[in-house]
Amino acid sequence: MQLDGLQGPTHRRAFLGGVAVGALSLAVPAHELLAEETPPESVDAWLGLIKGQHKQYFDAVSVNDGFPFAYAMNYIDTMTATYKIPDAQVTPVIGLRHFSIPMAFNDDVWRKYKLGAFVKLNDPATKEPALRNLYFHPKAGELMFPGMAIEKLTARGAVITCCNVALTVLSGIAAEAAGLPKDKAKAEWVAGLLPGVHVVPSGVLAVGRAQEKGCSYCFAG
Repeated sequence: MQLDGLQGPTHRRAFLGGVAVGALSLAVPAHELLAEETPPESVDAWLGLIKGQHKQYFDAVSVNDGFPFAYAMNYIDTMTATYKIPDAQVTPVIGLRHFSIPMAFNDDVWRKYKLGAFVKLNDPATKEPALRNLYFHPKAGELMFPGMAIEKLTARGAVITCCNVALTVLSGIAAEAAGLPKDKAKAEWVAGLLPGVHVVPSGVLAVGRAQEKGCSYCFAG
């Protein structure tokens, strides 16, 4: 299976079918997959970053043209403009799970594992599947709103999480496509996480834990 030929709907459906088969091929019970590898920090460390009086969880299951980040930016901007409160009192949590998690990784991972082809995201400059994460250090004019860039949001206190289950499954599928061992691919993906991204045991767990910390909920696509 090649990741660089996923441009048409037929190829896309075939790949998604491969993801389902690949998940099954991991051949471990669900509870073992959830805890297959401990995330590279305390599983609850990210919760301590949810501060301030106002906090909302943006639940992303797809790239959705980067709008999970745009919604988080809009949340901070409109809360501060409307109520004249500082950024420190507003915390958006952007939860990346399912097929949104490619946005959590650096350009090396995008290039090696052809993540642009997987999420059907083209580079505006080349018009070809992106070989870099367009939402991190974007070039001028690439994003609808400059403030939705990942590094700008984290500088304002945004918290970003990445589902470990999706990370395990998708890196395993990508490893097979690249002819690499699954453990090697996952290690490279973990090493390629962007600054400020926190691996959580699962995205659905993170939704609940964030709400326990007082976050309201927003579906982000």
